[in-house]
Amino acid sequence: MVGSIAYDSVTSPVGNVEDALGGSAVYAGIASSFHGRYLSLGKIGLVGVVGQDFKQTDIELLESQGLDLSGLEIAEGNTFRWEGSYEGDMGIAQTHDTQLNVFGEFDPKVPKQATKPKVLFCANLVPMLQMQVLQQARGSRLSMLDSMNLWIEIARDDLLTVMQSVDLIIINDGEVRMLAGDDNLVRASRKLISMVNCHTLIIKKGENGVLAFHNGEILALPAYPTENVVDPTGCGDSFAGTIAACLASASGPITKSELRDALIRATVTASFTLESFGTSGLLSLTIERFNSRLQQFQDILS
Repeated sequence: MVGSIAYDSVTSPVGNVEDALGGSAVYAGIASSFHGRYLSLGKIGLVGVVGQDFKQTDIELLESQGLDLSGLEIAEGNTFRWEGSYEGDMGIAQTHDTQLNVFGEFDPKVPKQATKPKVLFCANLVPMLQMQVLQQARGSRLSMLDSMNLWIEIARDDLLTVMQSVDLIIINDGEVRMLAGDDNLVRASRKLISMVNCHTLIIKKGENGVLAFHNGEILALPAYPTENVVDPTGCGDSFAGTIAACLASASGPITKSELRDALIRATVTASFTLESFGTSGLLSLTIERFNSRLQQFQDILS
């Protein structure tokens, strides 16, 4: 898992939290490690940078989740901070303050013992940094990445180049339309796949679920119906981290049924993330609670 490690301050209609542990690599790593425990995966490595203000208790928390922090850099300065709020349908965060701090000078370095992981996930980063990661490490089964609309606006060519270097792409529906220049999501998806030649494109649609294209086939799933929406921050990252863990648990070409199962589990995981501020929903998750909700979701789908 390569991405941001941050302290987030979030306000939503139900309350607020200040300086909560967050960042794309953190959400993806914790979710992946939760599933890794019952999938009997090896340790999941986290590559990121924090400042000297990063709490020792948060390092211990990440380690307690079974994450390998040999790729964690502690740099002189302060940790990346983000402040935002949600309102209305809670679909889009309003950003009030972003302080990149040490993350602004992030030079990702994958530990030598981790250059051949089963799955490599480049979470949302500047596309050129994602390329730097891919030059250091490749997933033996697959490499995957996430992105955001900002990079489409200011680094579109770099983003398309790095997308050509991975097997699986996870982005949202608006980003697919932006990249392909087509408002029809299916046409836009097929166009993007032809542009970057990836075998799997997973499109997050928020409360409208997920659409996936895999080797010419289409999968579509609804979101898990959640009425207790507290903080959607990190939902997409925990979704991606779950997919990474599920796809690291097997070998050979990815099958349609395997991908569908990963998407189902990722959808259920994300539903726990948004029910609490920060990572607390993931950290308090038990296999019993997860399996209960997983069965509910499978009943909905059947």
